[in-house]
Formats: sequence, structure tokens, C-alpha cells
Amino acid sequence: MKLIVGLGNPGTRYQFSRHNMGFLVLDRFATNFDISVNTKGFDAHWGKGKVDDMSVYLAKPQTFMNVSGSAVKKLIEYFKIDLEDLIVIHDDLDLPFKTIRIKSGGGHAGHKGLISIINHLGNTEFIRVRIGIGKPSDKTMVEGYVLEPLTENEMTLLPVITKTASDAVTIIINYGVQSAMNQYNERSPNHLNKEADTPSQ
Repeated sequence: MKLIVGLGNPGTRYQFSRHNMGFLVLDRFATNFDISVNTKGFDAHWGKGKVDDMSVYLAKPQTFMNVSGSAVKKLIEYFKIDLEDLIVIHDDLDLPFKTIRIKSGGGHAGHKGLISIINHLGNTEFIRVRIGIGKPSDKTMVEGYVLEPLTENEMTLLPVITKTASDAVTIIINYGVQSAMNQYNERSPNHLNKEADTPSQ
């Protein structure tokens, strides 16, 4: 059994902000497997479904990014999820826009959602699917940058980004995190430019 958590901020104001990449990817994943994520509880919107023969829980914390750990801890404890079966999807300032990387364990790199999860769980050993959003040249502009809506050009790439990241999550579930890292961590983000003109399925 897996718990897949997409990080973001609730509300229409932030729906297509860079900081909501986790929500956007989780929504795509949920659509792919016909899983409803509309049940309210545990400080989250969540749902249950199957990926092939694997039972999965999907969740979007509704506590705002910097206290996401509250929902994650409640979900893990209630559904008795092992930490190695937790997959967190989040935006990443340290990766160029449209880059997708898989990571198991490690630090938080200043990401407030990860900081909250690590603090609540007291552990860093969970899987992360990192979605690159780039970063502004001026570090003082980071907070505004992550909360800004995606640009028109970024929006054109969003369908293929969410598809690729959703496929990566599927690989993790079916074949393990190492297989996903082997497949996605060597990819150049430029391949997404070639796919952007291809209609998404």
C-alpha cells in the first residue's frame, strides 16, 4: 500500500502557481487511474484507488504548504503506511523548469512543505518526486516567485510535465524507486519541449 502526497496551497488563487506543482501532478495521476480525491479528512482532500494490483491513497494537504506535515502524519498513522511507501510530489527551485527528478531520502533544501513533513515524521527516509520550477535571479524574490501563476509559455508545457511526472510515480509503484531514478534522473528536460506539441492522452 502506498500513500502519494502532492504538495501545494489550497484555493483557486494558487491553483496554477509554481508552488502547486505537487497538486497538479497528483490531479493528473488521479485522472489516469480514475481515483477521486474529494474525501475530506486528516487536514487533506484524499481518495483511495488501485494502480494495477497496488492499493494507493492519494492526498492533497489543505493546511497550506508550510504545515503540510500535519496532514501527512495523520494519514500515515491512520492508514498505517510504512515510511518507505510514502511518495511526496513537490516543486523544486533548485531544478530548471520542467526537469523531473526522483529522490529517496535526503534533506529539505529549504522547501517549507518538506521541512514540515520531516519535522512531523521525525524522519527523512521517504521518496520525493521533484518538479523543477527554476528560480529568480534575486533570492529575495523567491517567495513571490513560487506563488506567482505559471507564465503562458510554462502553461503550454504543463500537460506534458504532469504526464511525465505521473508516469514516474507509476514506475515507482510498479517497479521501485531505483528503476524510476534510472529512467528519469538521466533525462534532459529538453525532451519535454519536443513533446509539448503532442496532444496529451
